[in-house]
Amino acid sequence: MSNLIKNELTKIFKKKAIYILLLVTLAFVILSNCIYKYFYNNTSYSYYSDSYVEFAKEAINGLDPNKPSDTKMYIEYKTVLDVSDMMKEYSNDAWQIQIIASTVESYINERNTYLYGAEKDENQANKINEQINELSERLKNDDWKYFANEELQNAEEKVKSLEEEKTSTDDKQRLEAIDSEIATAKIDLDVARYRVNENIKYGSDYMNTALANYQEQSYRITQIDNSKEELTYQEKKDYNDSLEQREISKYIIENHVDVNKANDLRGILSNFFNEFGLFIIVIVVMIAGTIVSEEFNKGTIKLLLVKPYSRNKILLSKFITVLIMIAFSIVMIIGMELIVGGFIFGFESLSVPILQYNFDTNMLQEINVFSYLGIQTIMQLPSIILLATLSFALSTIFTNSPVAIALPLLGYMGVAIINQLAIQYNIGFLKYFVTLNWDFSQYLFGGMPLMEGLTPIFSGIICIIYFLIMIIPTFIIFKKKNIKNI
Repeated sequence: MSNLIKNELTKIFKKKAIYILLLVTLAFVILSNCIYKYFYNNTSYSYYSDSYVEFAKEAINGLDPNKPSDTKMYIEYKTVLDVSDMMKEYSNDAWQIQIIASTVESYINERNTYLYGAEKDENQANKINEQINELSERLKNDDWKYFANEELQNAEEKVKSLEEEKTSTDDKQRLEAIDSEIATAKIDLDVARYRVNENIKYGSDYMNTALANYQEQSYRITQIDNSKEELTYQEKKDYNDSLEQREISKYIIENHVDVNKANDLRGILSNFFNEFGLFIIVIVVMIAGTIVSEEFNKGTIKLLLVKPYSRNKILLSKFITVLIMIAFSIVMIIGMELIVGGFIFGFESLSVPILQYNFDTNMLQEINVFSYLGIQTIMQLPSIILLATLSFALSTIFTNSPVAIALPLLGYMGVAIINQLAIQYNIGFLKYFVTLNWDFSQYLFGGMPLMEGLTPIFSGIICIIYFLIMIIPTFIIFKKKNIKNI
């Protein structure tokens, strides 16, 4: 058997096609790493687009602030132009842009309302203008903590005000509304405290992203917790996702570590099968789809069958060779990513753990990058093996390489559509279809599977059944094949 496998591996590595595939894969690895390095996540504030500012300039020239029908639009466009002029003093990624948009704009709009509105009040406009000038000075002096402390103070006052209101009313409907408002206000208070205590300067960096995500997911969790309606299966999954995202965001805020970073070596490896899974499938299917059919097409199957080995042993050696090539392709592409990614990004990011929320223990779990990659590889193996088996079966039964390669690749590309249909329309019988079952990563860390009713044992049985349906007829047909006319 070992000699047969060795012979099959030798034949594979004598083919130019395997090296072309590996070179194409290497080129893609280099390209994807360069894209992540130089083009990914270049975020900056763009509150008003240049085209909108130009439109406002042209529109305001045709408006008369003294004409009642034009007043409202005039104030709106004047505010846009005034805010835009203030923003031009800073770079697009400066923290001041965010504060101008979230805080200063309302003052500018109020000032312009007193200057040009129906009830003009120049004295009030001047008072507001003084406040705008004071805020402008703080922006110029890089005094972001002033705004953070103001935000914290306002949040504390809001919570206190709502709690006082709660004690002074007996209206049940209003009490329910106050409880909801208090829950939201406390989330805002947590966010404000995090900004001050963790020294998070306003901006668009990963800390601000985590802070915003923590706030958003907390809102969703609170809303669902306060809901009296029974959740659907998909809503329960969304709830779990929000819970996981909130805890990961909290970890980032408290530890100042960007565990969500995708554009580095660790980020790419953590998402390895989404990035390079197609290339693994292509390599494996190309080998499995030709390993038998080429022997028939070239007539070399006769030379193979005259050797002192049974047909079953010959076919088994070819299938084992395919399995070896699965391992080879995965290891090879991981090696490519390590070399290319290490050269482009460096290896420092590999010290940052992968975070997973364990729903069995309700705790975040830190996992080494390579351990996580190993776990993901094991969980993805059933899908790769089943596609390879399908290609191998078609190659053996029909001895047609194009068919044996094309059908599994088309099936792989259509997986997302089948799964989406099953989930979206809750088509129960599709849970017996292999594509909903072959990704065992859905069961990791107590996670909810793609569809209600799926379990690891059920998915394992389904995968085994599909494997046997493909592999048993393959051996039977190969054993009975007539090779006299080849």
